[in-house]
Amino acid sequence: MCMSNKWLVGIVLSCVFQVGCVSKVAQQEQYSGFLPNYEGLEEHTTPSEQTVLRWVAPGFDPHAYSTVVFKEVMLYPSPKATERVNLQTLKDLQVNASNSVRNAFAPSYTVVSSVRQAPAHSKTLILQAAITQVSASNEGMHWYEVVPIAAIVGATQAATGHRDQTAELYLEADLIDAKTGLPVAKMVRKVFGETLENASQPIVANDFKAAFKGMTNDMQTLLSKQ
Repeated sequence: MCMSNKWLVGIVLSCVFQVGCVSKVAQQEQYSGFLPNYEGLEEHTTPSEQTVLRWVAPGFDPHAYSTVVFKEVMLYPSPKATERVNLQTLKDLQVNASNSVRNAFAPSYTVVSSVRQAPAHSKTLILQAAITQVSASNEGMHWYEVVPIAAIVGATQAATGHRDQTAELYLEADLIDAKTGLPVAKMVRKVFGETLENASQPIVANDFKAAFKGMTNDMQTLLSKQ
């Protein structure tokens, strides 16, 4: 078999095995270290049909609390601009994510920016959250693309940077009982934004507008049901 044919066969096989392989949740190697530990995280499906990694302490009752200390979503580790994600985009995402989280808690809790601002005798939670990565990955091959010619075209597009990509943002958060200092919940969520035309298209904050809205609704539903 000549080298060109081997190359084509290799592409076809790689495409077949990559169908639907784009992970819906963060992998362990993508954990940032923002959370003290990642033990106990399990996959859960949100009301908006997104898959997240979550752990909730046994017996945790969010209705037993009246105040949440939350200042803003952090950028962790220290943000660095890239060709696709500039510093302004990171700052805009930080603001939008912070608003999303604040809007999720505001209907049920008094939200303050420090423990000292919590009303006297209130039972208080401390929320710490961070955007840990902003990136994009090639969309997984669809079943109808897994035929020799379509697979070759799709893989070639991916290799040359012309295949559609999905904007991705990773968010990690933990919720702590202010009195005991113990965690009551933690979460790692891979947030999917808009589809990008290729590997050169810049990622902008607006790509996650709909995703943040869905995240707010998911958190509100979780807090009301828990």
